Amino acid sequence: MKRYPLIFLIAGMAAALGVGVLIVVLGLNPPARDIQLLLIFMGASGLVTMLAAYLFNKIGLVWWLPSLRWSLLINIAMTVLLVLLNVWFTAQLMFISQHDFVLTTALLVFSGLTAMNFGLFVASTLTSRIHDLSSAAEQLAQGKLETRLQVQGNDELADFIKTFNWMADSLQQLDREKRKIEQTRRDLIAWVSHDLRTPLTSIRAMLEAIQDEVVTEPDDIKQYIGSSLSEIENLNLLIEDLFELAKLDTGNLELKFVDASLRDLISDVLSTLNAQANKHHITLRGLIEQDIDPVYMAADKMQRVLYNLIDNALRYTPPNGEITISTSVFREQVQINVHNTGTYIAPEHLPHLFTSFYRAEPSRSHDKDGRRSTGLGLAIARGFIEAHKGKIWVDSQPDSGTTFSFTIPRVRHAASEFR
Repeated sequence: MKRYPLIFLIAGMAAALGVGVLIVVLGLNPPARDIQLLLIFMGASGLVTMLAAYLFNKIGLVWWLPSLRWSLLINIAMTVLLVLLNVWFTAQLMFISQHDFVLTTALLVFSGLTAMNFGLFVASTLTSRIHDLSSAAEQLAQGKLETRLQVQGNDELADFIKTFNWMADSLQQLDREKRKIEQTRRDLIAWVSHDLRTPLTSIRAMLEAIQDEVVTEPDDIKQYIGSSLSEIENLNLLIEDLFELAKLDTGNLELKFVDASLRDLISDVLSTLNAQANKHHITLRGLIEQDIDPVYMAADKMQRVLYNLIDNALRYTPPNGEITISTSVFREQVQINVHNTGTYIAPEHLPHLFTSFYRAEPSRSHDKDGRRSTGLGLAIARGFIEAHKGKIWVDSQPDSGTTFSFTIPRVRHAASEFR
């Protein structure tokens, strides 16, 4: 209809002419000459009507009107007028009596005005819905994103209102996400500023003490220099973690997948952290299934995940506690559990543990060895696991402790399906 308006106009007029003549032929059975005259009269009248409709459409008369209400009024009036003119013109050519002609004209005028009144009354429903839609759009433009419209009917306007409500939902969701991202950005700046300022202030104080000869004993100077180097290492770790987090957020993380031994990977991480565990009288145990290898993974990233999870467990496991790393295989995935005894995380903290810089205990920014916690270890672990198309979660019970678990695809084709 949109692409071929003239064709539809001609086809409609031809259909009207055919139906009209058919009714006369079936109802009156007139002679051939009368049918011929009727075709000429009705054809001429239809042609004039068609030309008028085309001209109104071509010049875009409705575009000049101030409102849709006026457009509907003009369209209804033109429709009624064309009906009156067609019937009046045909009646004149039929040479009906003056009495019948006047009566027919009066009835046509009455019918036309009644039709206009009916059409405007019914059209008011349409204009009212459009007015409501316009008002809602203005409210949406003013920032009232909770604005919604009630869907009535099943026509195109009802579909349009559904689309409007869907757009409003999308805008509201985007606004929430924007506000959340903005708050996260502010928090990130605040956290990074704090975590950078604290070690820098400590280093500056110790170096100034040495420079101003407040500390003169060789052992004290050595201790201050050692502490400064430790703080510099903390800064280096924070910067590396921020760099990894930035690559995760931008999607620029490079993963080199190979078939590797998860058993060896876990053994290496346990060996690295065993001395730290022994220092605090914590037992590290590994319960690895025999048939777990090989696993299709980015070995360096998975090693970082294991290190972060076990290191995090060491920070919060009390002396004489135990940390157990266990594995299980099901279907084409492998699951790793890092369980530590003696610690319990309240339910309100669990959904936020994998958020950057989040600490369940804000006051504990250092571990047992005085190392500064960046608050990024679990967030990076989650990023690496999700980059493997796996899942990571945590469960904590007051009587048994806390378990961090994650799953990743085990074999090449399973991982490829997820990638």
